[in-house]
Amino acid sequence: MNTQETNMMQCPPFVLPDLEPVASDSGFTKEELEGDMDGLRLNFQRVKIPSGGQVQFELPGDDPDNPDYAKFLDGVIVYSHNSNAYWPDGDDYDDNTPPACQSTDGKLGYGTPGGICADCPMNRFGSDRKGTGKGKACKNMRVLYLLRSGDYMPIKLSLSPTSIKPYTDFVNAAFISRRRGVCGSVVRIGLKKKNNGKDDYSVATFQRLYDFTGEELSRARAYANNFRQQIELILSQRTGDIEAEAGSGVEMERPAKVMPNNAGHFEVGTINGDAEDLPL
Repeated sequence: MNTQETNMMQCPPFVLPDLEPVASDSGFTKEELEGDMDGLRLNFQRVKIPSGGQVQFELPGDDPDNPDYAKFLDGVIVYSHNSNAYWPDGDDYDDNTPPACQSTDGKLGYGTPGGICADCPMNRFGSDRKGTGKGKACKNMRVLYLLRSGDYMPIKLSLSPTSIKPYTDFVNAAFISRRRGVCGSVVRIGLKKKNNGKDDYSVATFQRLYDFTGEELSRARAYANNFRQQIELILSQRTGDIEAEAGSGVEMERPAKVMPNNAGHFEVGTINGDAEDLPL
């Protein structure tokens, strides 16, 4: 028995959402749910890589004072993108203080200093204010949208800079090398504690549990494609909001360069605390 067969036997069947007009087992239609949400905001649940070397995730629930905790997050990564944010006083204020400059695609920043991220001195190693000479003043992140079994919407997991390389290595080995899309498999995200010689910190770990096949694969791809269309629209609109909040466009404090082609790919950073909008 191979690893895939073993993991499929050990894991309960993955329940993919139904994209038909009936949006829940209760029989309520998409139109009825849209009516309930009229004038309100539908939010992603946000999960972060914990600090201090903790090895379990904190999951928001109905009661914010009593969150749930999980050692692993199992699901399907239906979308991911880069995100940059810069706080002049460091990244300790990312929860409550809006960044001075932020990029929705990791390429173009709005605010101060603003401009081309690849050309920004705050996005270079050695620019951090902690005196290590190794880190960046600008916080580079990777945002994953993870759909868990039985859910209709994914949760939003923001990878810290130290977790981006493990994720990149995982995608290359588990998917790119097999010419397979990331949304075609169930993955497990965990945590491990590491130490930089001074402090403990947490790093995300990744494991491919098993691949979807047949009808399940078709449904997973259909959901991911539909979600991509919606999130790209949201991120496009969010980019406009950030530009407007930054003032009269991008503050080009550095020589301008030719903008890279986004090829229709938009990305979003930390903007409104713990929530991002998603239309039904």
